[in-house]
Amino acid sequence: MRGSLVGTAVTLAAGAMLTAAMTTASADTKAPQDTPAGQGRRAEPVLVDCSFQRNVRPADFILACGDGNSRLLGLQWSKWGSRAAVAQGLNAVNDCKPYCAAGRFHSYRVTVRLDRPAPWKGHPGARQFTRMTLAYEGARPQGYEQVVTYPLWS
Repeated sequence: MRGSLVGTAVTLAAGAMLTAAMTTASADTKAPQDTPAGQGRRAEPVLVDCSFQRNVRPADFILACGDGNSRLLGLQWSKWGSRAAVAQGLNAVNDCKPYCAAGRFHSYRVTVRLDRPAPWKGHPGARQFTRMTLAYEGARPQGYEQVVTYPLWS
């Protein structure tokens, strides 16, 4: 019994460290602090990550916060404006075959579009993108449409 409790504790600790490392990696480009209301130009919207950190033009971004089985990699931003942002990169998706821990990641070329900026709750003067659209350029993960739209958390 004691051995299984220790094994479970070690597994949980390793999972927590892996999750922390992956979410830190996704938050590599931080946006400047909020612009107070009424001062200067309106702050550009940010992309909020799994750790609720603000990002502007991140190179990588985790889509599946719970398990990290879908992430965007190598993002090259061609636009980051007050209404939309556009990047090209890869969507690395775990096939979870025969199950996720034993699965393999496959990468798919994708265009990422962020839009629908709105006030970021609890962050006066800050706005966040609230929708992400992925358009696969060729092959795509099994069961995915060519264009997939996700609401973003707030």
